[in-house]
Amino acid sequence: MSIKTNISSEVSGSLIDRTVSAPINVIQPSKGLFHLDLSALWHYRELLYFLVWRDTKVRYKQTVLGTTWAIIQPLMMMMIFTVVFSGFAKVPSDGLPYPIFVYAALLPWNYFSEAISRGNVSVINDAQLVQKIYFPRVIMPLSAVLTPLADFVPAFGILLGMMVWHGLRPSWTVFVLPAFLILALLTAISVSLWLSALNVQYRDIKHTVPFLVQLWLYASPVVYPVSLVPDEWRVLYSLNPMAGVIEGFRWALLGKEGPDFAVMAVSAGMVLILLIGGLTYFTRMERTFADVI
Repeated sequence: MSIKTNISSEVSGSLIDRTVSAPINVIQPSKGLFHLDLSALWHYRELLYFLVWRDTKVRYKQTVLGTTWAIIQPLMMMMIFTVVFSGFAKVPSDGLPYPIFVYAALLPWNYFSEAISRGNVSVINDAQLVQKIYFPRVIMPLSAVLTPLADFVPAFGILLGMMVWHGLRPSWTVFVLPAFLILALLTAISVSLWLSALNVQYRDIKHTVPFLVQLWLYASPVVYPVSLVPDEWRVLYSLNPMAGVIEGFRWALLGKEGPDFAVMAVSAGMVLILLIGGLTYFTRMERTFADVI
């Protein structure tokens, strides 16, 4: 009897020791107006990779043309805009062939529109993940913004082919293109942070996004040059963050002379304001995602 008692006490003691020595992780809501845990983002980088890979794979699953859709959409829009705005309306193109002029703008625009359309519903689409496990919630809109970059590569290849056809050669400014691509990505994540957090609270936000994108298209210099905007309205027009992105893409890819650097600077500043505000609002609202969603 005494032997059994000693054995049971030793087993109980070992279990208690293991329980005491086991690490305990306490998850608490973020404090303050602005909180971005970069170490947690790095720790969950594999989840970010998985979400991007999942969304990319699902997008083209069971499709006949596959990634060809990434080329068809900008080509069709380019042809329609060329016929309507160049053929009928005689919109100038800063001395460049109008198809190339508008296609160079459609590269960042199509990425941006697809990114915010996905980022808008990123949180509610992964509601089960939000309710069951912990991870930095900013990963969801971030993965939605990174996914459309896969469409950028084949579409960019078409533009290079068009430039060769028209006898245009990229200048040294093409090396600045990654900076404007990063600016387009930051613009997309800034808007997606606002929309995804708002969409958790107000589900009708997702219905307004297509209308917003349509208006934003014509408020951006996609089918017309910035030079058509009157000087007295130029600063106000520059508050559109996509204005600087598109102007920068045309300058970097086509070597367009005399780009309006003031428009680029004001738009870049607006992106920074949107990004800081979006991160602040998103990190503040994510505390209630699991309850509201």
